[in-house]
Amino acid sequence: MVGSIEVMMPNVHSNGSVSVSVSHNGGLEEKLDEFRRILGKSDDDLLKIVGVGAGAWGSVFAALLQDSYGRFRDKVQIRIWRRGGRAVDRATAEHLFEVINSREDVLRRLIRRCAYLKYVEARLGDRILYADEILKDGFCLNMVDTPLSPMKVVTNLQEAVWDADIVVNGLPSTETREVFEEIRNYWKERISPPIIISLSKGIEAALDPVPHIITPTRMISRATGVPKENILYLGGPNIASEIYNKEYANARICGAEKWRIPLAKFLRQPHFIVWDNSDLVTHEVMGGLKNVYAIGAGMVASLTNESATSKSVYFAHCTSEMIFITHLLTEEPEKLAGPLLADTYVTLLKGRNAWYGQMIAKGELSLDMGDSISGKGMIQGVSAVGAFYELLSQSSLSVMHPNEKKPVAPVELCPILKTLYKILIKREQDSRAILDALRDERLNDPRERIEIAQSHAFYKPSLLGQP
Repeated sequence: MVGSIEVMMPNVHSNGSVSVSVSHNGGLEEKLDEFRRILGKSDDDLLKIVGVGAGAWGSVFAALLQDSYGRFRDKVQIRIWRRGGRAVDRATAEHLFEVINSREDVLRRLIRRCAYLKYVEARLGDRILYADEILKDGFCLNMVDTPLSPMKVVTNLQEAVWDADIVVNGLPSTETREVFEEIRNYWKERISPPIIISLSKGIEAALDPVPHIITPTRMISRATGVPKENILYLGGPNIASEIYNKEYANARICGAEKWRIPLAKFLRQPHFIVWDNSDLVTHEVMGGLKNVYAIGAGMVASLTNESATSKSVYFAHCTSEMIFITHLLTEEPEKLAGPLLADTYVTLLKGRNAWYGQMIAKGELSLDMGDSISGKGMIQGVSAVGAFYELLSQSSLSVMHPNEKKPVAPVELCPILKTLYKILIKREQDSRAILDALRDERLNDPRERIEIAQSHAFYKPSLLGQP
């Protein structure tokens, strides 16, 4: 009944905390109705939300919306698109079967849906499962240890997006342009543009007419022609599986005031606080920057047997490089210090980029395997290393070297970035070079790099495509 309150039994969360859940359908329905009114939806017109891309964060984001608003089927439709035909390998199928049988709630759900038998057959090798097939049952291929709610999955891109009101970009930055160029063909007859929320963290470098960064939201804008005010970025210091398990988290939705404020309210949940901010591009770039240094952190952790001292030395140098780079990108870098460090910290603790660095250093992965890893998805830090290096090596962006007293490209003051480029992109050195870079006696005190950035007018607005 609308407006009713149902008090549930206390829940013990995975973090050990105990809370009393209060189901207030009226509160959620009121938020949904308010957002529908802002969009100008009539009573018989569904609010259509579709996620494009089904990686860990994209799948969790869609599942969170489904859990909150999916019950109001006469008012909202929530779906997710992923490519069809991706087979689940035998090892993953076996592990998925173990996950299912370890969770009584998931097991009972699959039995009720007559979906359990196919997982038995896949475990025995008698059947091949597909990624879109298991996603319908709530399993993301990149995150099978965290069962989600069942979702409506679409494998036809045109069917998914042609009349969507909100499109959530959960694609890696390396795939965003290609997919949204295809989407443009399906939006030619639209009267009004959709709202697009991008979750993607990654960048590309462009050198003409001047060196500048291309972010996923800009890729989307250029590919589709959707007005910039309708394209937003959402990101924050979080791990997708932990958010779905209701660990407390926060994020920022960045973009034009017209949509970011109502969207922040619509997306906010008791365990997932969404703030709003006007600085879209800078937050988006910072989301890509921390992935660069997370890979190096993973290498250092592995090569030093998790030495706390070595990791802290690396952290001091990598954060000083990030601070230096932010002074090039924004006029008020101090406003980004907290969000950037928080996002970097969580990525170093548990992110896929740090994991990738560890696996490369251990020899359990090789660069020849590419940066799309089974069970993890796209390692976006690899392409970001190449993009930031290419961008910051341009002589037109020269800054004064503190010791040599001559103009140098900014990358010359970023030895960690230079080393990661030699390891990951040029493949001139192996992962041990990251330790050599840290132990170089010629290396400046990281404090000096920060002082240089703070005492000089380094800001280059052209890097973000601004006049």
